[in-house]
Amino acid sequence: MMRSMFSGVSGLRNHQTMMDVVGNNIANVNTVGFKSSQLSFQDALCQTIRGAKSSGTNTGGTNPIQIGLGVKLALVSTNFSQGSLQNTGRMTDLSIQGDGFFILSDGGGHYYTRAGYFSFDSQGKLINPSNGYVVQGWMADAAGNIDTNTAVTSISIPVGQTMPPSATTTIKYQGNLPSDAAVGDSFVTEINARDSQGQAHAVSMTFTKTGVNAWSWTATGPAGISGNTGTLTFDTDGLLSGSTGGPIQFTPAGADTVSITPDFGTVGSTDGVTQFASASTVAAVYQDGYATGSLQSITISDNGVLAGFFSNGLNLRLAQIAICVFNNPEGLIKVGDSMYRVSNNSGEPLVGTSGSGNRGVITAGTLEMSNVDLAQEFTNMIIAERGFQANSRIITSADQMLQDLVNIKR
Repeated sequence: MMRSMFSGVSGLRNHQTMMDVVGNNIANVNTVGFKSSQLSFQDALCQTIRGAKSSGTNTGGTNPIQIGLGVKLALVSTNFSQGSLQNTGRMTDLSIQGDGFFILSDGGGHYYTRAGYFSFDSQGKLINPSNGYVVQGWMADAAGNIDTNTAVTSISIPVGQTMPPSATTTIKYQGNLPSDAAVGDSFVTEINARDSQGQAHAVSMTFTKTGVNAWSWTATGPAGISGNTGTLTFDTDGLLSGSTGGPIQFTPAGADTVSITPDFGTVGSTDGVTQFASASTVAAVYQDGYATGSLQSITISDNGVLAGFFSNGLNLRLAQIAICVFNNPEGLIKVGDSMYRVSNNSGEPLVGTSGSGNRGVITAGTLEMSNVDLAQEFTNMIIAERGFQANSRIITSADQMLQDLVNIKR
């Protein structure tokens, strides 16, 4: 049989594979997070008719004579270029601008994806709803602190999550005490402090002028209050020069003892209480205690942090989504559902936070669309079709030559 016929067959097979790749790309033109593939050919083994010969004293060298035996597939590589972002308005739809993958877990292993169409299930787990795999990251502690140096875990925000109450430890006072007030003049401000069960207790602070640049303070409120007196002194510029007294303490029924440090500001600064010749504006502007609260809504920031807004008016960090990169992302193995897994040549995942270590930035409310270039794919389709057609002509021409050879005998 003729070598050209087998070469033509290899051309048919491999151009058919090229059409398969093009068809898959076009089929996924609207697939979220899809990365297109591209194919490369290389020539197959050549048959050597005559080897190369080196030059002699009186003769020159000769080149080898080799006849190719067709074409074979070199590789099918994945193009990980950025796809365009589409705004969806859904808070749990996430995309990555730049390099990186979301990490998903089925409980037995990790998978990696660029398709960030996530949602919460009935148990509060952040999942890929098409297969139920759980998004990986780091959970925050009760105070909202997140340790990203630990191993990733499944992100779960329980439905109806509550924030426990916290007792007041500091009350901050700001504003002005009039320097032209008469000795004995008093000014009062009040704020609600919280105990360990979140119950509010009114704490009233009375400032009384006792002399030049000198004031006393007295706190009143719950029964049994102690440590509730002290003094304030000011320099000639009207800035705080010192304070005494505190902490203010009381023990509500059924709760822990509340111990409050009154904060009158930094010595020599205007960030707290001052004494200038103007009207009194002194007030209790802040206390750090709060009542219990239930989770009302969740937001996701560009660094992948899930923050919860609670009914007590406070925000608290709940979790952070992890992103990983690979030294060789083209070495990842596609496993369907727009997911990949590690191979021997991809390298291990380098896990970190959004925007760090060459990792992309998470954008909430958007999805990354397919990066398929239809114009290029249609061009590749024509190339594959013409290549297939040309190789089919090789086979028919070789067949005609064999037919002519048979006809010689006739």
